Amino acid sequence: MDYKKTNAPINTVTRDIMNLCEETGNIYESIAIIGKRANQISLEIKQELSKKLQEFASSTDNLDEVFENREQIEISRFYERLPKPSLIATQEFIDGKIYYRNPTAEAEIDD
Repeated sequence: MDYKKTNAPINTVTRDIMNLCEETGNIYESIAIIGKRANQISLEIKQELSKKLQEFASSTDNLDEVFENREQIEISRFYERLPKPSLIATQEFIDGKIYYRNPTAEAEIDD
């Protein structure tokens, strides 16, 4: 997913708990869904950043030779300015962009 185009706030925003539990009917289930999605987003961002920074890795690393690479610094700054994964996940949940299912609730309906 392209996190550059997310409309999630950069700073923490106070949310109404009742709005978060409208879809699931349970605030704890909503928070669990948001938490799992935040972990997925965090992992995706970390992998993307690692992949981009590996391009700058040199095979002959010496402690005496430290190069300041502007591109590498800009990439790192970009990722530092992104909203936190929990804020992105919360915004996705509010916008209805997260697919989730509860297998225990589905099993209760079938019985």
